[in-house]
Amino acid sequence: MCAESACSAFQVNSGDNVATMLGEADGGALVSVVGPAAGSRIVARERIQMGHKIALTEIAEGATVLKFGVAIGVATCRIAPGDWVHLHNCRSQLDEGSSALDLHTGVRKGAQHA
Repeated sequence: MCAESACSAFQVNSGDNVATMLGEADGGALVSVVGPAAGSRIVARERIQMGHKIALTEIAEGATVLKFGVAIGVATCRIAPGDWVHLHNCRSQLDEGSSALDLHTGVRKGAQHA
């Protein structure tokens, strides 16, 4: 878990509306953005693990989620600044099967394991 003053997220492209967490943040933690929006800060609205996405701006339901300067998905509900952006509020435009993945493990729901 990052200390409150050390939480940061990397915005790849200036047009991105999400950034990737460089450490784990608890809800309420102040997250500094590095990259094109360096110097801006956002409050994490919930726990977000390292490597996961945080919304930098409000993303309306049906709006495009942008990372790397390209569309990586569509918001399935309103996403507020500071929200965790993942399978529960975003779907892939390329892989419709991604909506059938478990939120925490990434394993297809209902899959049988040996």
